[in-house]
Amino acid sequence: MSFLSLLVFSPLLGIVLLAFVRRTDAKTIQWLGTAATVPPLLLALFAFIQAGRGFRLEQLDEAYDWVRLADLPFFTDAAYVIRYELSIDGLSLLFIVLTAVLGTLAAVASLLVKVEKKGYFMWLLALEIGMLGVFAAANFIWFFLFLEVTLVAMFLLVGKWGGFERERAAYSYLLYNGLGSALLLVVIAVLVARTGTANFALLHEMLHNPVAEGQLIAPLTLEVRHWLLGGLLLAFAFKLPTVPLHRWLIRVHVEAPPPVVMLHAGVLLKIAAYGMIRFGIGLFPDEFRTFAGVIAVLGVVNILYGALLALRQRELKHVLAYSSVSHMGVVLVGLGALNEAGIQGAVFQSVAHGLIAALSFLLVGVLANRIGTTDIQRLGGLAKAMPLFSGYLLTAALALLGLPGLAGFVGEFTAFLGLFETKPALAAAGALGLIFAAVYSLQAILDITFGRARERYESSLSLRGLQESAASFSEPRGTVIDLQAKEAVPAFILVALIVAVGVYPQLLAGPLAAVLETMMNGLGG
Repeated sequence: MSFLSLLVFSPLLGIVLLAFVRRTDAKTIQWLGTAATVPPLLLALFAFIQAGRGFRLEQLDEAYDWVRLADLPFFTDAAYVIRYELSIDGLSLLFIVLTAVLGTLAAVASLLVKVEKKGYFMWLLALEIGMLGVFAAANFIWFFLFLEVTLVAMFLLVGKWGGFERERAAYSYLLYNGLGSALLLVVIAVLVARTGTANFALLHEMLHNPVAEGQLIAPLTLEVRHWLLGGLLLAFAFKLPTVPLHRWLIRVHVEAPPPVVMLHAGVLLKIAAYGMIRFGIGLFPDEFRTFAGVIAVLGVVNILYGALLALRQRELKHVLAYSSVSHMGVVLVGLGALNEAGIQGAVFQSVAHGLIAALSFLLVGVLANRIGTTDIQRLGGLAKAMPLFSGYLLTAALALLGLPGLAGFVGEFTAFLGLFETKPALAAAGALGLIFAAVYSLQAILDITFGRARERYESSLSLRGLQESAASFSEPRGTVIDLQAKEAVPAFILVALIVAVGVYPQLLAGPLAAVLETMMNGLGG
């Protein structure tokens, strides 16, 4: 098996092995489920290190004939061949590394899941395969297939292992993301029907090289291109999500198990950003200029709307959910700027928010497991009983508000730098959201850590030696103990990555340089 195929499908071995493990053997299930996420992590880190040393990533490309539709009786000899194609560049490599890192950390965090662990880990690994495949796919057909794997896996993880309203959240997720996928499928079908290929590189050549345009099966007029790009952007607007298509996100963030939300907020939302960059700017750069202003306005709306509603929430999961809406608006702002700083900022923000959101929901899972609630009005004074937890939570809040030296600052500063260059008035309005972010994040975290200890559990604040009871995520614990090694280690890794990106942004800028140069050439800048 080739390198990229091994990277994408290596978790499949864990699924096969888990199928032979008894449901009652929780320790073996946890060990196997976590161990199965390690091979893609090692392979992704290896590729990242090699790319930093000058290795040409295109040498890893894979392409094999998969389905030849000409063999069917109702197709002609000149009909389509769908190929199995994987490829990575600097852009997709960053998201693959992010996926692999968060996949392993989410598996470790899943120690807190107590119900139906076998099925849970099998679908968690399927979700990781889908996410890795989305970023490694080199043609639209496989991109769509991997995307649908994530849709099914996420639906089941939320609907089976979520909170009290898990089924409502799961169907809401399925409805909105299913609509986005349906729109995406229509765009793919039109492109393949008129070009005869789903390969990204060939599509780019046919859409921009006058000589290659003669190979089109049917013409792609300027009007058709605008409609195709509009369909793509709307499809990914469902998945980002963009206001007013965001309601499903709030339900999923609140009801899904925290380790699953680590992957949802950390990676799945970024697929939409990746799609807008890869297909929107990559395939339709000239047409993208027409939509840039609207995208920037929607970004500012996301930022302000999410931040203002986060200010009004008294439940930590709701605060973080609306915060995700706001911070994904920064991605739209960067794309709407349509210059090098803006696009770079959009990628930086995607990676940074992925790390910060993963840390935040890792800690939310700990809080729900210890006390049985994330209602800010029922919490307070945790710094006394859980100093290590409180320190990590404060770090997550500082990263969320964009403190210099942490990853959040890099993405926000670069994205807004790009927008100030092209649309300064709009950028100034959007920057208000960054002020609101400081208010809602510090207000929530300081209430939890340094506020007055609530009567519900203040008598147990000194019982730090009590052991956790064995129950599911949704059951209250009533004990207040600090982070243990199984929780502190992944939290430390995430904080280290947040600091590393914040202090040395070249970690992200290096692999991205060649891709950005190609995109700016396509935009004529």
